[in-house]
Amino acid sequence: MTICTLTAAANHQIGKLCQENDCYAISLNLKGGGCAGFEYEWGTLQVEEIEANDFVIACDQGSLVIGAHSLMFLAGTEIDYVKSIVGSNFEIRNPNAQSSCGCGVSVNFDMDKLSQPAI
Repeated sequence: MTICTLTAAANHQIGKLCQENDCYAISLNLKGGGCAGFEYEWGTLQVEEIEANDFVIACDQGSLVIGAHSLMFLAGTEIDYVKSIVGSNFEIRNPNAQSSCGCGVSVNFDMDKLSQPAI
């Protein structure tokens, strides 16, 4: 199973954010919290901050790094970047999500159905 795929729009936006923030990569992780149990957490990283078991996806002008502890939650996920009349945001299509909040940041998982993906 693929860990994570990016649409062309997401790939472009990640590269743009890396340039604007003078960083090597954009990071995506999950942390406990939010109204559904977990929250997607975005950040920036320099190359020396990447840990050995993190998953790195090279983009046109930067990288997306998924923290090792988040891999089993994000396996099979597609990330898109969507622009609309009310704003723009990354849209995460996560097949492992059992439920999510309307905010698009908070998500819940059926822990019995998750397994560590082979990378």
